[in-house]
Amino acid sequence: MAVKIRLQRKGRKKAPFYHIVIADARSPRDGKFIEKLGMYNPITKPATVEIDRDKAFEWLMKGAQPTDTVNAILRYKGVLHRKHLQRGVAKGALTQEQADAQYLAWIETKESNIAQKVDARRQELADFHRKVSGEMKAESKPDAESQEEE
Repeated sequence: MAVKIRLQRKGRKKAPFYHIVIADARSPRDGKFIEKLGMYNPITKPATVEIDRDKAFEWLMKGAQPTDTVNAILRYKGVLHRKHLQRGVAKGALTQEQADAQYLAWIETKESNIAQKVDARRQELADFHRKVSGEMKAESKPDAESQEEE
């Protein structure tokens, strides 16, 4: 039985979000699945990905094959990096403690980068809302009037 890690489409027309699931390769896209690993929402900026990294890693080590999109998601969330480090442990290049430390450091820096992107997007939206509501024009008018008086 070939097992795939793939996306299962949910949501309404033109507003999709996806569940990341473990499913038999023969089952239909939105059909029966073995286990749900998380969700992916491509509509938000940046895209929202919530995934159980430990379960995904276990399934990868058991031989589950991710689809192209799920492979990119797993790379983004660090699951494939963990698999890479685990192969190094198996070959004797690293100890398990070193691999775990490298993985946790990688996750920490990646999560901080994602948080910066989310904060930048929130600030961008707040600036846009202020601009649309007219607050930015009101703030700039006193500056222009003070320059004319001088």
